[in-house]
Amino acid sequence: MANESATYRKSIVFQLKDESYALPVDQIGLIERMQPITRVPQTAPFVKGVINLRGVVTPVIDLRIRFGLDPKEIDEATRIIIVHLEEMEVGLVVDAANDVIDIPEDAIEPAPELVGTVDVDYIDGVAKVDQRLLILLNLGKVLAKEEVNDLNVLEG
Repeated sequence: MANESATYRKSIVFQLKDESYALPVDQIGLIERMQPITRVPQTAPFVKGVINLRGVVTPVIDLRIRFGLDPKEIDEATRIIIVHLEEMEVGLVVDAANDVIDIPEDAIEPAPELVGTVDVDYIDGVAKVDQRLLILLNLGKVLAKEEVNDLNVLEG
């Protein structure tokens, strides 16, 4: 008997290094190709700078650097995922953004102590979907308060 009441978390899947990550679609505005980024002095190393997105100045962070991974050359697959958190819009540079999938809530497990190289604090959980292990990011933790305050300065 199928479980009719199963709930799903519609998510965007993207790549960083050899891992697949997911963010809820309702936190995502756009997925853009890489574009010129204006560097902003005296920001955290993972803050790439800002882009002018349809007249809106949007701060951009490199998730690889944020997670302590080696930087990667920008290529055809590189994308900027524009995410919304509270009143803020931020661009996240990722290696590739693949697809939108429905993750069954009952497939989501708490984050193990060590998932790849990403700090467990940034993770909401992990889910195995179609033989892929997806790391579900907690956007609020990725854009932690002190850094968010730095980004707000960029917007103001």
